[in-house]
Amino acid sequence: MHHKARAYIVFTVTNLTPIMIELGKYQDMEIRRLVDFGAYLSKPGEEAEVLLPARYMPENPQQGDTVRVFIYKDSEDRLIATTERPYATVGEFAYLEVTAINDVGAFLDWGLIKDLLVPYNQQKVRMRRGGIYLVYIYVDDASGRIVASAKIEKFLGNVFPEYRPGQKVSALVTEHTPIGYKVIVDNLHRGIIYSNELYSPIEIEETVTAYVKQIRPDGKIDLTMQDAAPRRQAALADRILEHLASDGAAPVGDKSSPELIEMLFACSKKDFKKAVGHLYREHKISIAPNGIISKA
Repeated sequence: MHHKARAYIVFTVTNLTPIMIELGKYQDMEIRRLVDFGAYLSKPGEEAEVLLPARYMPENPQQGDTVRVFIYKDSEDRLIATTERPYATVGEFAYLEVTAINDVGAFLDWGLIKDLLVPYNQQKVRMRRGGIYLVYIYVDDASGRIVASAKIEKFLGNVFPEYRPGQKVSALVTEHTPIGYKVIVDNLHRGIIYSNELYSPIEIEETVTAYVKQIRPDGKIDLTMQDAAPRRQAALADRILEHLASDGAAPVGDKSSPELIEMLFACSKKDFKKAVGHLYREHKISIAPNGIISKA
């Protein structure tokens, strides 16, 4: 009896069909069947279907066509697909405006017909209609619904960042401090852009492209708005000009060995060629058959 029970359990589990529809995410789905009020979509090989209402249908839809949609739940807790794009998706932070308040919580405009709920227990302060708040969007385990939380701290810094210096990241600006701006990096980590690293103004609520300077022991990230590659190239160009300042010329060029270039300028041949090209376009050097010559 014991062995039969185990065999029965294994058979049942291995024959379950997983539902691959991801709530709160964009995904490519196939039109399985057309109906008067829209189309039912599914993932290839999956039985689960979700309705795409007629108002979101692409032009001249055909059975078997692939449509990129966002999946959420309607007011009756049914999965629904839309080709509209919310301001943010599950797993992201965003600044959103409160459109209504009732005894359940506050409702935010996130770009879809159905507003996004922030339950009272997920509000740091009592939200007011018309206010704009920073929230994190997630799927509530208890209800299975997409909701938002203004208690953002618990969603940050849960994994240690793994970036290399100079790596490009997305940074949502959240707070101005005396030394710079606090940001949320890639919807996962805390970071800061120091004021002396800014080459143009940035604003709270703005999402900017930044570059990693260093990761601190506490997991917070120091960022710069300046790409490290151009700065590295500029520094190399200065070293080349300093070298030419004494001799007027250097016997290095396209045909020189990487070892010689590394010895003279402490850089790769690829970076050397980029720096030389920059100096040539700036008319600071000329290129001769046997090397480069200063025009200074």
